[in-house]
Amino acid sequence: MTEALPDTRHPNGKDEVRDPHLDVALLGERLLGRWAEVRHEARALAGKEEFHKIEGLTHVDHRARVFEQLKGLVDHGAVHRAFPARFGGGDDHGGNIAGFEELVTADPSLQIKAGVQWGLFGAAVLHLGTAPHHEKWLPAIMSLQTPGAFAMTEMGHGSDVASIGTTATYDPATEEFVIHTPFKAAWKDFLGNAANDGLAAVVFAQLITQGVNHGVHAFYVPIRDAETKEFLPGVGGEDDGVKGGLNGIDNGRLHFSQVRIPRTNLLNRYGDVAADGTYSSPITSPGRRFFTMLGTLVQGRVSLDGASVAASKIALTSAIRYASQRRQFNAASPVEEEVLLDYQRHQRRLFTRLATTYAANFAHEQLLEKFDAVFSGAEDTDEDRQDLETLAAALKPLSTWHALDTLQECREACGGAGFLIENRFASLRADLDVYATFEGDNTVLLQLVAKRLLADYAKEFRNVDFGVMARFVVAQASDVALHRTGLRQVAQFVADTGLPQKSAQALKEEETQRNLLTDRVQTMVAEAAGALKGANRLPQAKAAALFNENQDQLIEAARAHGELLQWEAFTEGLHSIEDAGTRTVLTWLRDLFGLSLIEKHLSWYLMNGRLSMQRARTVGDYINRLLVRIRPHALDLVDAFGYGQEHIRSTVGSGAELIRQDEARAYYRTLRASGHAPVDEKILLERKKK
Repeated sequence: MTEALPDTRHPNGKDEVRDPHLDVALLGERLLGRWAEVRHEARALAGKEEFHKIEGLTHVDHRARVFEQLKGLVDHGAVHRAFPARFGGGDDHGGNIAGFEELVTADPSLQIKAGVQWGLFGAAVLHLGTAPHHEKWLPAIMSLQTPGAFAMTEMGHGSDVASIGTTATYDPATEEFVIHTPFKAAWKDFLGNAANDGLAAVVFAQLITQGVNHGVHAFYVPIRDAETKEFLPGVGGEDDGVKGGLNGIDNGRLHFSQVRIPRTNLLNRYGDVAADGTYSSPITSPGRRFFTMLGTLVQGRVSLDGASVAASKIALTSAIRYASQRRQFNAASPVEEEVLLDYQRHQRRLFTRLATTYAANFAHEQLLEKFDAVFSGAEDTDEDRQDLETLAAALKPLSTWHALDTLQECREACGGAGFLIENRFASLRADLDVYATFEGDNTVLLQLVAKRLLADYAKEFRNVDFGVMARFVVAQASDVALHRTGLRQVAQFVADTGLPQKSAQALKEEETQRNLLTDRVQTMVAEAAGALKGANRLPQAKAAALFNENQDQLIEAARAHGELLQWEAFTEGLHSIEDAGTRTVLTWLRDLFGLSLIEKHLSWYLMNGRLSMQRARTVGDYINRLLVRIRPHALDLVDAFGYGQEHIRSTVGSGAELIRQDEARAYYRTLRASGHAPVDEKILLERKKK
């Protein structure tokens, strides 16, 4: 097709800028978000050599180095922002996460080990405990005097925390809880600080008192002698050993044999046991109590989302800089090789992932602001907490999977050089691999999102009979807004007829992209809701079987929902940029993200009649045209990430390739000018033919 690109108009009515200039400094500050100052401070710290990962260390030496680095973080005051001011903290929950996630650029092991100490172990005491617990334990946790583990996951139960086997049985005669591991599958596993460094642990166990199991609660349990570093009586464990990545963390297993702790070691913000064994809780519903307790620990998912975005930025910065310098093949000139970044396929590989990274960045900033609003108390209703949980569960899977995909694609885009450990792709990918299952398995998290989408859908149609609902599914009624979880008002999309130019014009319109992305989520949720209607009245086994039959579709709907949230965040972000040239380039990048999603799911849009064949054929063509427009701004777009060589730390991203290429080109130019250059055999053959 040879369609001409019609003028684009921005939502604010201003014309698209021709030959736009991208303001790197302005865009960089916008990407840093609300906590820009904190990020600058954290990046300055992460850029220091003493915090960098040294490749090739044994896991024993790597662990020792990372533990010493934790002490350095304490000395620099880098890890106390979220703790109460009365203990020397900053009461800054959003800023704490913003700074913490930047540590991934220094060493992911350092980021995660710091997260175990202060984001899980310390945060559990802070958010699940009460004032006496804070006074007794927080100062030592904050100073690293008491390194600790977060003992939730068990060998036999990972994401299914409600079913863990460890028990905490109350003994009123001694006013103690007895922590016990009844079988091997109940061993706590994959615990940072458990193999070597931890002196205590927050242990999650089934609270049993007066013969009643009140579900999972958290307990502060000493596990090692501070002087000898030996396990205390009744506590046992073992080292998880060498892992596929993150070997600077001493992951290990713990088990307990009738270990007694004082009654007051129960972290009792949401559930308490009196001296006589009477249980009480401000939350009467066991299910709601469980999810409220776990919801206080959502910051792990929030920080992994942000750290994954940062890792994607590091990879793309290296790969795009390298591709702008490395030359390969004489495609357009008999004497000059082409720069890799001028090849369409190379642009497809890198620019689409660059667009997704920008979308993930803007979405993460919205998540971080929501997190801060909840944890600061500014917006802390049950609904706010549920929204935060759902948002984190929707975005963390997308960003962690995206980081792994981006690291691999960037590695391949740099050829054999990308496989060298000095260029960090392989190392970062190994370290981030576990992010897809850490702090909640990605697929399980998307199932959680799907259930929320179904619940909100049911609320909207609680008073609507089935005939009306069926007509809604068929007609795609335009007046239904499922706004709470990000589902937007959708008008029926009418397949167009006419010229290819008309199809391209429609696809580049913001509202067209929004309608297509939203329609897919809404339709998938509506279809699943229809399939599951009445499941709550079936016997448990049949209801579970019915849900299982629709599980894949539900998870895909949740993933589509997350993609929509990213697109919306990107759109809102670019609208906030005043500089016209920068806004124009970002609009192209947003369009690339949106149309890449539509292209990825093109079969769905065709099968469901949302796109005509003619319009579908224009998607790929228009994406290719966007690549050409973005190409001159690619280096500026990665420079706006704001990472220096002290963060990138890769040869391919250092500019060394440009020096080599310039040297080679100068050599051949001089050789040709000398008149002594050998004649290519192919040229001689061509002359003979003539």
